[in-house]
Amino acid sequence: MKVLEEQGEKFAKILTEKIYSRLARVAVIGLGYVGLPLAVEQARIGFTVVGVDQDLIKVGQINNGQSYIRDVPEDMLRALVEAGNLSAVHRFDLLKEADIIIICVPTPLISMNQPDLSFVTSATKQIAEKIKKGQLICLESTTFPGTTQEVVLPILESTGLTAGRDFFLAFSPERVDPGNKNFTTRDISKIVGGVTPLCREVACAFYRQSLQQVIPVSSPATAEMTKIFENTYRSVNIALVNEFMILCDRMSLDIWEIVDAAATKPFGIQTFYPGPGVGGHCIPVDPVYLAWKAKDYDFCTRFIDLAVEMNIKVSEYVVTKLISILNKHKKCLNGSRILVLGVAYKKDINDVRETPALKIINNLQKNQAEVVYHDPYVPEFQVAGEHGSCIKSIDLNEEELARADCILIITDHSCFDYQWIADHARLILDTRNATKNVQRGKDKIIKI
Repeated sequence: MKVLEEQGEKFAKILTEKIYSRLARVAVIGLGYVGLPLAVEQARIGFTVVGVDQDLIKVGQINNGQSYIRDVPEDMLRALVEAGNLSAVHRFDLLKEADIIIICVPTPLISMNQPDLSFVTSATKQIAEKIKKGQLICLESTTFPGTTQEVVLPILESTGLTAGRDFFLAFSPERVDPGNKNFTTRDISKIVGGVTPLCREVACAFYRQSLQQVIPVSSPATAEMTKIFENTYRSVNIALVNEFMILCDRMSLDIWEIVDAAATKPFGIQTFYPGPGVGGHCIPVDPVYLAWKAKDYDFCTRFIDLAVEMNIKVSEYVVTKLISILNKHKKCLNGSRILVLGVAYKKDINDVRETPALKIINNLQKNQAEVVYHDPYVPEFQVAGEHGSCIKSIDLNEEELARADCILIITDHSCFDYQWIADHARLILDTRNATKNVQRGKDKIIKI
């Protein structure tokens, strides 16, 4: 037993020395909103990084120094590529040359709200085929507690190697907030849970090279639950304020004024704002992952399920509200031209994952509305499934504004001139309080 422990410590010492000297080679699997910023950050501090993604378009863009993610400055990306610190491939062969492998692949939901770990298991199997002694493997993809030790670990140890002795395995959840200019990858504290204490120690040594604060926790499951808790907390609080929004609307009260007034209390409250629904990969998905896993423990997450239900219901309420205001103007939704402003799930980004715009536009089209949209960040938008119809963003001009029976603001991009929009629109349904500073044409604006 002592010999085995010494072997693990030997590999740990070799790898940490490579980490401190920046001689460790890093591979990042998955070059999306999590993987690419992480790869850039590691390359920026001196590691040689190779990104692996099966999307040949992304691979080509990176190798040409072209950034497809707004949080990654193109000049920085190009400089790293030209210096040889960063490259991208679509094959997994180079994994056997890496000292550190980070998994940043999607973990979506499939039918019946079940977690889809196919990307994680596929990436892990590729690693297992090429694994070598002394490697550090980190999973960053958000998933339910137990994934690292119950899914990833058995695949890797099926090779005959043992975690903590022959290789090191940890979970460190991504905490990326796309579009956030105040907190980038390097600024956000990093939670790290290792399968063994030595695994955690090696993983922490790696992350401390590029991130300001690394927080070790007792296990991968603890780290996995931490990430799920963070986003479930947000989901529940957003659901609460969304329910207040619907109630305030019926009571002819302004929810936005109420939330701002409540926010003046210096303690006991954290401000959350209502909206047309929740989007992105985290908030709509993570609570569902937890609810699914809780069933293994004969536990019903009623509070969490209710929050998920409310955040779906509010997207349906937007359509109901739109029907109501059109009726008051002697129009029906069937045949009305609805101009949607913004389809990204949040302002000033091009991310449409789980965006509430999808549910709302689908619902409008089912009710025979003529739907067009404008979003400067999203030139095309898939509105009916992976192989369904795709619509293109139209130019935003005075003619299009006047032509629409109603302007529906779903995403409050900063670049929109809301006064100009109000000056030329017939009617506006504002789900984000984007028009709060509009001076003229307030009679055209309805908020929810």
